[in-house]
Amino acid sequence: MKKSELPTKTCPVCNRPFTWRKKWEKNWVNVKYCSKKCAGTKK
Repeated sequence: MKKSELPTKTCPVCNRPFTWRKKWEKNWVNVKYCSKKCAGTKK
């Protein structure tokens, strides 16, 4: 699968889009933040 075909979400903290990663494979529905930094800076 090409990178352009991967699902994306928008981070609610920094409003940047981020792409599905292999490490999130089993947990993608629960992923909300693009990074640990943003997860720690929840609004």
